[in-house]
Amino acid sequence: MSDKKLVHIVDDEDSIRRSVSFMLKTSGYQVETWNSGQAFLKDVKHAEHGCILLDIRMPEIDGLEVQRLLAERGVTMPIVIMTGHGDISIAIRAMKGGAVDFLEKPFEKAALLGAIEESFARIANATSASARAADAATMLAALTARERDVLEGLARGFPNKTIAYDLGISPRTVEVHRANLMVKLEVHTLSDALRIAFAAGLGS
Repeated sequence: MSDKKLVHIVDDEDSIRRSVSFMLKTSGYQVETWNSGQAFLKDVKHAEHGCILLDIRMPEIDGLEVQRLLAERGVTMPIVIMTGHGDISIAIRAMKGGAVDFLEKPFEKAALLGAIEESFARIANATSASARAADAATMLAALTARERDVLEGLARGFPNKTIAYDLGISPRTVEVHRANLMVKLEVHTLSDALRIAFAAGLGS
């Protein structure tokens, strides 16, 4: 039995499975690939524990449904979502469902490895949800009320224009608040900001 960290790649595109497998294997990970959500669900109870790299758009059973069924079966492996450009709101729903991160295709190797390492950190550290919620609440306390409103809108999957309309401010002002809250939360990506927002109960 290998002591390498195992990543399950679930994607119906052969080219994605091959390229991502290569990226991960050359970075020292063990990889298993699955060409559909059904194939993975069928064998998951016998699968070795690791993290799951799950595509959103697949025929028959999409990534969100796979995620839901895994949760229903008590599978606790952390999930990283792979998504196309038009699927950000779906990816946000996946994060609300407990996904660690989402990667927008085409993604850089550094982004992939960062998301995978975050998944294994979650396994290793198994921090309780209540501790994460407390940490997130502490971080959100640094935001102004308006910055928190903007973060709430982002956590609901709304674009800047919708948030601006709802709050009665300009899209440019939303962008300014968004930039400021990212600085205060000390994050560089939207998914990192959303992870904090969801842990604190925003976007529900």
